[in-house]
Amino acid sequence: MIRKIKTAAIAAACCTVVGAGLAGCEGDSVTDGGLFSSGKPKADLITGTEKIEVGGKSVNVSCAGDAVKGKPVIVLMHGGGDGLDKLAATQKELSKDDRVCSYDRLGAGKSDPPDGPQDFSSTGKILTGVLDRIAGDGPVVLAGHSLGGLIAARYAPDHRDRVKGLVLMDATPPTMVEDITRAIPASAKGPAAEVRAQNLAIFQGQNPEKLTITDGKVGSAGNIPVEVIKHGKPYLAAIPTYGPRLEQSWSAGQRAWLALSSRSKLSTAPKSGHYIYLEQPEAAVKAVQRVTAKVAGDG
Repeated sequence: MIRKIKTAAIAAACCTVVGAGLAGCEGDSVTDGGLFSSGKPKADLITGTEKIEVGGKSVNVSCAGDAVKGKPVIVLMHGGGDGLDKLAATQKELSKDDRVCSYDRLGAGKSDPPDGPQDFSSTGKILTGVLDRIAGDGPVVLAGHSLGGLIAARYAPDHRDRVKGLVLMDATPPTMVEDITRAIPASAKGPAAEVRAQNLAIFQGQNPEKLTITDGKVGSAGNIPVEVIKHGKPYLAAIPTYGPRLEQSWSAGQRAWLALSSRSKLSTAPKSGHYIYLEQPEAAVKAVQRVTAKVAGDG
């Protein structure tokens, strides 16, 4: 997400960092340190929050709930500018019946910063290392908010062996860079121009995760259960002049994610803005529970 603007606190959803300063993007790419070439180990039944080593980096991980034979591990993925702490209430609720984990990506929360620029491939390698530890070779359901949803949706098609379900909570659309440049022209002035400039800088890697966010086609994750939830309060429309266009692009982006699977479903959280799991938590929890139950049934 972007920084809040006086006339458009809205802008928070467009992509990655709310209230965070823009970071530089010099340095070398993240390497895997040899970790990712090894076979998947048995799951480590972490309880509470602890640091694990992934690709030579310290990654902050939190897990709760009992492992149940035949059921997947739920992995919650935070949005840009956030951390696993923001997902604590959701994790606690879901852990009553399921095994649930979350983690801080490099540059977020209490995890190490990346050595240099990241892309979807390098942040995916960190996710793979985390899954190796918390789920072993067992199935997982990825439930991502905003940027976390975008990362989950990009990761799943190439990891069908382990990602058996997805929940995307107002996920950053697959063509967000094109969407914002079309919705807000370079000639825009005032707050809208600021929204455009901030977002484009963030997309280019000027964010705490140093993650370059690129547009791309929606890949297929097969026929896994997928639930896409979009916000119901049209807060993006408050951006002067160009807000309605952004709302339309955002909605189209949520529909585009349905191409992930032949078993995709789109719903709207009518009482919620961007932070669905905080503003209408029951919608997020029930969606994750439904997908988890379907995955268990498929197994």
